[in-house]
Amino acid sequence: MYNLLVTADTGSRREDGKGAWEREFYEYDKSRFLEYTNEKLAKHFKHLTDETIEQLKSLPCLFAYEGTKKNVRIGYLTEIKDRGRNILIQYTFYDDIPEIPFSTIEPISPLLDIRDWEMNRTHWAVKDEDLLKILQEYNIIAIDDSLLAKSGHKLSLSTEKQTASRITTVKGFIGKVLSDDKEEDKVIFYRGHSDKEEYKLEPSLFRRDKQGNYLYQDNEDVLYRELIVSSSSAFSSDSCTLDRLVRMQHYSLPTRLLDITSNPLIALYFSCKSNPKKDGEVIALSVQRGKMKYFDSDTASCLANLARLPKKDKELIKFTEGRNEFNEQEPIQRLIHFIREEKPFFQANIDPEDLRSVICVKGKMSNDRIVSQSGAFLLFGINTVLDETGSTDIKVTRITVTNKEKILQELDLLNINEATVFPHIENSAKYVAKKYEFKATEEPQPE
Repeated sequence: MYNLLVTADTGSRREDGKGAWEREFYEYDKSRFLEYTNEKLAKHFKHLTDETIEQLKSLPCLFAYEGTKKNVRIGYLTEIKDRGRNILIQYTFYDDIPEIPFSTIEPISPLLDIRDWEMNRTHWAVKDEDLLKILQEYNIIAIDDSLLAKSGHKLSLSTEKQTASRITTVKGFIGKVLSDDKEEDKVIFYRGHSDKEEYKLEPSLFRRDKQGNYLYQDNEDVLYRELIVSSSSAFSSDSCTLDRLVRMQHYSLPTRLLDITSNPLIALYFSCKSNPKKDGEVIALSVQRGKMKYFDSDTASCLANLARLPKKDKELIKFTEGRNEFNEQEPIQRLIHFIREEKPFFQANIDPEDLRSVICVKGKMSNDRIVSQSGAFLLFGINTVLDETGSTDIKVTRITVTNKEKILQELDLLNINEATVFPHIENSAKYVAKKYEFKATEEPQPE
C-alpha cells in the first residue's frame, strides 16, 4: 500500500513561492481524505486512531501536484494530526530517491491505481499497490532491498465501528432511549441503518462505488435540473431550492440531504426493514437547540443552492480568502444570484465556514412521507464530512439492532409498518397483501 497525496498548492499565491511539498507541513480538508480509495481501505482508515495513524505513517508516499507537468517526490509521513475539519501532515522525502517527472510514471499509472482525472483534484488516497516495487520494476527508481521489503509489508485491516449498545426487542430499545440523558438545550434526532458496517452518515449524493469513485457528486447540478425538466408539475408548489431538494429526496434522487427523524421508533423500523441477516443500527444525533435551522433560514438557502452550481464552479471556490474577497469570487457571485431568486434582499455577505458546515434543518411538511416519519434533515455543505463519532455541533451515539424479524412484528403491533411509514396506496396494498397472504402450516409427521 501507499499514500497518494495530490495538491493544487504550487506556491503561486505565496510570497515565498514555495509549493506544498517544498514546505515542512500541509493541511488537507478532511473531506478530501480517502477519495479514490477502495471501500475496504476507506472503511479501515476512516477513523484516525493511534493505530491507523501509525499504519499510514508506515506507508511510502507519492507527493504530487495537480496536473502532470510537475515532478513528484517519494517519501513518508512523520506526523498526522486531526484538526477537526482538517488533517495536518508533516513529511520527509527519501534521500536516495530524486524527484521524478510525472511523465515517466504516467504510462504505468493504472498499475499504481491512479485513475483518469485523479491528478486534477486535490486529495489524499490510500492505494492497495506496492509503490516502490512497481517503480523499481520499471526502472524508474533504484533502491536497496531493505527499503523495498519494508514497503511490501501487509497491514491488519479492521472495519469495526465504535462499540455500541445492543438491543433485540422494542421494549429494550425504548428502555435504552428513555434512559439516555436528556438536556433541555438539546434536540435529539434519530437515523436507522439496516447494515451497521455498510452505511455511513453521509447523504446519497456523496456515496462512492467500491473503488472509491463518486457516483453522483460530479453531476449534482445536472441531476437537479433534469428531474425538474422531466417532472416540472411536481415542483410547481415549491418556492425555494430547499423545498425542491426535499421533494427530490422523497423521489429518491441523490441529494445533499440526509434524512433523520424525531421519532426513534421510525428509525428502529428503518434499521430492521432490510438486510435481515445483517446487524442494524439506530444512531442518535444530539443537536444544540439554538443551532436548529428552519426552511426559511439564510444558511439553509446558501447550502441548498450549492446543488445548482456546476462542479467546476464549486471547485474554484477558495476558502483561504477574507470574507469580503470570498464573496467577490465569481462562483460565490453566481451562488448569490441563485439565492436572490428566492430571497431578493439577500446580502452578499456569506460566511465561508457556513458553506462547509452540516446543519440540522426542518423543512416544510410538504408530503405525507415527511409527516408520517416525523422527518427532518441534515444538510451538507461543500466537501463536508460528518465524522462517524460526531462533531462539536452534533453528538452521536449508537445502538446496535439484532433480531430484526421479531422487532418488526412488535413494531407492527404499535402500528409502525410499511403502510404507515410510507403512506401511499401502493405501499398500503403491499402491506395488506403480505399480512394476509396464505402461509402453509407444516402437517404433523407420524411418529
